[in-house]
Amino acid sequence: MKELRTIIRDLREDRDIKQKVIAEYLGVSQQTYSNYENGHREIPIWAVTKLSEYYKVSTDYLLGANTGYLGNTNLNVKYLGDITMHDVVYDIQKLNTKDRRDLLRYIRFLKNGEN
Repeated sequence: MKELRTIIRDLREDRDIKQKVIAEYLGVSQQTYSNYENGHREIPIWAVTKLSEYYKVSTDYLLGANTGYLGNTNLNVKYLGDITMHDVVYDIQKLNTKDRRDLLRYIRFLKNGEN
């Protein structure tokens, strides 16, 4: 299982973002952020939360708990128009519980051809 420090480094490098940019977003020095990625300093929970928002991933993903996904692992590929599956999942995660339930009911409705 990947460590948090490796996951955040990979996310940053995959997007060709400099450590300084992420450090500024978090409100820490570039050296502090570098220490997070190098494992010389523990990453605070508030930083994990902000990084999940920045990269539009769940905190579970950052913490390595999201290992059961069986579909396409490249969520950044265009899904519909300019929207990626990553965008869709991120938007769903922002819904409240009632709206998530309603959305799932609607998806089942469409899937079962009841329209």
